[in-house]
Amino acid sequence: MSNHSEISQETLRSVLAQFALEGDVLSVEPYGSGHINVTYLVVTSARRYILQCMNTSIFPDTENLMRNIELVTSFLAERGKGTLSLVRTHDGRTYVEDGGEPFRVYDFIEDTMSYDQSPSPEVFGMAGEAFGVFQKDLAQFDAGLLSETIAHFHDTPARFEQFRAALEADPLGRAAGVQEEIDFFLARRERYGIVMDELASGALPLRVTHNDTKLNNILFDASTHEPRAIIDLDTVMPGSLLFDFGDCIRFGASTALEDEKDLSLVHFSLELFEAYTRGFVGALRADITEREAELLAFSGQLMTAECGMRFLADYLAGDVYFATKYPEHNLVRARTQIQLVREMEEQQEAADALVRAVMEETA
Repeated sequence: MSNHSEISQETLRSVLAQFALEGDVLSVEPYGSGHINVTYLVVTSARRYILQCMNTSIFPDTENLMRNIELVTSFLAERGKGTLSLVRTHDGRTYVEDGGEPFRVYDFIEDTMSYDQSPSPEVFGMAGEAFGVFQKDLAQFDAGLLSETIAHFHDTPARFEQFRAALEADPLGRAAGVQEEIDFFLARRERYGIVMDELASGALPLRVTHNDTKLNNILFDASTHEPRAIIDLDTVMPGSLLFDFGDCIRFGASTALEDEKDLSLVHFSLELFEAYTRGFVGALRADITEREAELLAFSGQLMTAECGMRFLADYLAGDVYFATKYPEHNLVRARTQIQLVREMEEQQEAADALVRAVMEETA
């Protein structure tokens, strides 16, 4: 996987020449703060675009990944929904390869903004509505048409086995210093299979899911602050809506950023949880099954624990997956997730009661 410094302007412009862009390319500059793909803002004499070099170490099957995105964005666009718009090459392809690296281009969605952290319950409620609408808009799409872009992405039991493997290998000898964190995840092992088991049995329906529902994957209108589009569709694949609900609660119902070192600032906000639930359920009420509703609050705990054990596994393995800025970065991230799970567990009854109330109000 390349980084910005490794990709020359000559290569970038050679790649762009293969796409059907409007106008002449004026500039190509690094853009955004994503950890996975390498992203550039392309300015032409006519408009702006996003160019991405895709990460094949994390997404090795570029063809099926791009097929997923093409299917989903076409389905949404045909129904007049705001979505990403792929720019094709001169010969109709959705991506090109240069030196073994795949590149794609999207239209830049102008006059939008995103949030790394919810500035208010109102904004988080709109985020819930946006992801609920995304689910509703794709309810008639056949999830079986999509490929798994990352195998076992939200398969929590599989993530737990990866965590145990990292713990057993312990190549840097880091386990001895984090036994409390290790014990936290080991103690909850009996709960990790609930969603996957019920998907397998049919007790939970298989749906098209985004699987990475961070708040900053929604573009909001810069003037009205209404949601305009869901972005970062690389992980769109079959799954449970509990993945999407729980992951956004993990990220957005926290009072601090994912890598906050001061745990006294990290709390699970029931107010933010309620705002998101009202938005999400309000958009999707008729499609949510009784069992899905029963597990909504729990899904926040499950996705937070899953992410926390992934951070800790990566710390134990030597920081090989998540981008880090200092040696304990993944450990700090794991600790914030542990703090959130503890508070979610403490407020489980209140969160369940809120879900029941919202379901009844919107029925």
